[in-house]
Amino acid sequence: MTHTLLPDAELLSRFAASGDRIVHIIAIATKPDIIKQAPVYAELKSRGANVLVCHTGQHYDENYSGAMLEEFGLEIHAHLAIDGPLATKTAQIIERFSHVLDSVTAAGLTPVPYIHGDTLTSMAVGVSSYLNRVACVHVEAGIRTLTPKGEIYRKFLADHAAGQFDWNEYLAAMRAEATYELGSREPFPEQFNTRVSEAATGFHAAPVELVRGFLLSEGFPPETIEVVGNSVVDATRAAVADAERATIFGKYPQLASGDFIRYCVHRRENTESVARFTVLFEAMETLVRTGSSVLLISLFGTEAAIDEHGFRDRLDALVAEFPETFIYSHVWPNYRDVVAAMLKCSVVATDSGSMQEEMNILGVPCVTLRFGTDRGESLLAGGNVLAPPVNKDFVAEIIQLAASEESLRNVGNIYGETASESLVAEVLKRLDQDWGVFVTEEQRLKL
Repeated sequence: MTHTLLPDAELLSRFAASGDRIVHIIAIATKPDIIKQAPVYAELKSRGANVLVCHTGQHYDENYSGAMLEEFGLEIHAHLAIDGPLATKTAQIIERFSHVLDSVTAAGLTPVPYIHGDTLTSMAVGVSSYLNRVACVHVEAGIRTLTPKGEIYRKFLADHAAGQFDWNEYLAAMRAEATYELGSREPFPEQFNTRVSEAATGFHAAPVELVRGFLLSEGFPPETIEVVGNSVVDATRAAVADAERATIFGKYPQLASGDFIRYCVHRRENTESVARFTVLFEAMETLVRTGSSVLLISLFGTEAAIDEHGFRDRLDALVAEFPETFIYSHVWPNYRDVVAAMLKCSVVATDSGSMQEEMNILGVPCVTLRFGTDRGESLLAGGNVLAPPVNKDFVAEIIQLAASEESLRNVGNIYGETASESLVAEVLKRLDQDWGVFVTEEQRLKL
């Protein structure tokens, strides 16, 4: 789409005639947005609420958006058609979402935007809403990065270099709260995005108790925060139930037997750094050349890094030399295929945030290819370990050990069930027909 699409006037008229002035605006933009917002949309629709879906256009092609919209049954009512560099897209969302809000309020309706997580869209829709005195519902609010202290990493890297690395000691450290500190600016720009989103929020839907603690420590009112779980559970459970319709094993029959490593690197801090990307590429290369079966899922950032950092020939060599044990693929369009393949993995090595959650739900060991993670609860629970991108042999060994570590599989779901139902119930009991979830100072002070 090349131009902004605003909500249909006839649809807004029907909403106005419904007797309920609230319009729930589900903002989506990326694959994780679609996956996690779709169950919230479905829950609102099942309750007869007035719901609009606004796509900003941040992820736009078939593999990243189109096929998943169809899979989840999402109809787009507004499209912002953003394009250009990061700053330009941010400005476009702020301006163009204001027009969406204007169209809703001009029909005599009260908008309640639902923003998700730590995306550019969450931040910019939040800013646009705040400037219009509209408060958001923040789905998966409060995610903050926990990073092991420098001395922790230095000890284990030194032990590894000396041939004295103790896997069980490392696992214990990953599960100890005292290991970690707050304050990281990574992932970039997501840690900025989530903090800005918070300031524009009237209801913070926290996924876990740890995150509620972060929000309280930052001064957000307790009555605006509720632990509701994570809507990714609803989406993942649905995809597991739908996995029999997966077609991916027809394309890649090698995956059907399982026991492969799903590998993906796409975060800006990993792909834009030649040092970090080299470590992560060479760790993967080591795994393939030492007998592991690896599925590399490549995203836009991955492709750019492969070419910009000079790894295309080495990647092509792996494809040619290991046709049965190394699969190189661009991102898949359907979530049911993604989940069906994940269920077969021995381990997932990723720098994705949402995949850390999905692995916990599916009971698959996860290795996070970062220095820290904004899903710290998965580390503390024992289903996830970090492999910092500083030494290829260290990263490769962590992945190999995690693949055979049963304790990483047996944590159990830490993100709750029926999160979307809980979230919507909490929102509905807070709604004001004039203000949505915006709280005036008079209301806050009960004056």
